[in-house]
Amino acid sequence: MPTTHTIETITHGRYLVERRESQRLLVGFHGYAETAERHMEELRRIDPGEEWTLVAVQALNRFYTRTEEVVANWMTRQDRELAIADNIEYVRRVVAALGPYQRLVFAGFSQGAAMAYRAAATLGADGLIILGGDIPPDVDTVRVPVLLGRGERDDWYTEEKLKKDLKSLPNATVCRFDGGHEWIDAFRSAARAFLRRLKDEG
Repeated sequence: MPTTHTIETITHGRYLVERRESQRLLVGFHGYAETAERHMEELRRIDPGEEWTLVAVQALNRFYTRTEEVVANWMTRQDRELAIADNIEYVRRVVAALGPYQRLVFAGFSQGAAMAYRAAATLGADGLIILGGDIPPDVDTVRVPVLLGRGERDDWYTEEKLKKDLKSLPNATVCRFDGGHEWIDAFRSAARAFLRRLKDEG
């Protein structure tokens, strides 16, 4: 019978940066089968005043869609603990490469929400913007300010999941909106207000 082994190796991650004069960082993680480019579009839309340096981190696991578009996902259940450790180290290196900063906010959509929670829990943060994704089981209470978004017709991030998450989020603001598992203007407006508040507090 074969035995299963794992071995550490070097790989390269890909991330996009739009630098501003500010030393405030908004670091975002896309959803399943998306790209850093797609996520950067949304980061731009929640920072129209160009007050934050924007960073869109692309997941390490790339694959092709049926139309041969290159997309990515953060992890699968296989070798889950190793993948979590790899992803956290990846994000740590991205943040370190960006140089000194005054404020740090992580943002995550869908599958990327778990990465945002993990990054904040491990690296620290001044705030979290979370849309359509729940707290992963490996993260405990999150005490930083959190903007939590849920579409009323979101069949994946259900109302039950949101209520469960709120028990671990003592400093959360909830934005419920008329929509599904998606970015929508109502949430973008809430995210802009959230960023302005963190900027003023800094």
